[in-house]
Amino acid sequence: MYVIAGATGRVGSAAVTHLLDRGAPVRALTRSEESATRLRARGAEARIVTLDDRDSLTAALHGASGFFALLPFDLTVDDLDAHADRLIASIADAVTEAAVPHVVMLSSGGADLAAGTGPITGLHRLEQALTSTGTLLTALRPGHFQEKVAEVLDVAAESGTFPGFATTADRPMPLIATADIGRIAAESLLSPAPTTERVDVLGPEYSERQIASVLEAQLGRRLEVVTIPEEAWVPTLVETGLPPHIATALAELNSADELGRLAPRGDRVVRCSTEVETTIRRLLTPEKEAHVVSRD
Repeated sequence: MYVIAGATGRVGSAAVTHLLDRGAPVRALTRSEESATRLRARGAEARIVTLDDRDSLTAALHGASGFFALLPFDLTVDDLDAHADRLIASIADAVTEAAVPHVVMLSSGGADLAAGTGPITGLHRLEQALTSTGTLLTALRPGHFQEKVAEVLDVAAESGTFPGFATTADRPMPLIATADIGRIAAESLLSPAPTTERVDVLGPEYSERQIASVLEAQLGRRLEVVTIPEEAWVPTLVETGLPPHIATALAELNSADELGRLAPRGDRVVRCSTEVETTIRRLLTPEKEAHVVSRD
């Protein structure tokens, strides 16, 4: 039995699909009965579990051959570190109590660093906590998600501008499709590595200007690429409605990226080939995203 947290999010849903397609038994964790019903219709066992409920998570993990874990980033919490640490303690304790032999974790580039990377510091602490449980850990460390373009789709379509929180729009960076991450997570569960490892998961490289060019072709309208200077990151994010402490954490993450602190430094690299054109086309076709009902 393979237990998948965040089973209705983009990565978790892709992992569920790949496992079910391979005929593997799946216990999918979600936060609502509506999502659970949809997961059962896809052939998975579904349980309503929140990751901070150690007892229910432990029960869901009993008998698991492998567990796909992640650390949700919640924009509504008052204290990001306290929220992350509560989840980390619950996840690590449940893995220990249920004696889960293998955990595949959705981590991130930069998770080897204990500070200076905004919300990624929580992923660093989760990697450390899971390692201390004695489980075999496969920490997947992707770079930027291709789906990040969804955050600017409305702005681009309505205003004709493509904003970027970067000092230049011409720096190439690897972008990975979440479907590829989900597939790799499922394959890692099915065929565990012999030892704990950190795996950098990378996609094709694009600059912000190249992404904008792809998007404008899909939208059928000209887009002006606008880079937001670093001193304006926090005020701009606050103007979008984010609390100041969330805006500050995200600005620190952007700065870490600019400084190369999110670069690949794992034990090995897996490269995927899904092009950003494919992802943008899917994002612009809502019915193709219908199976994704939340971001658990």
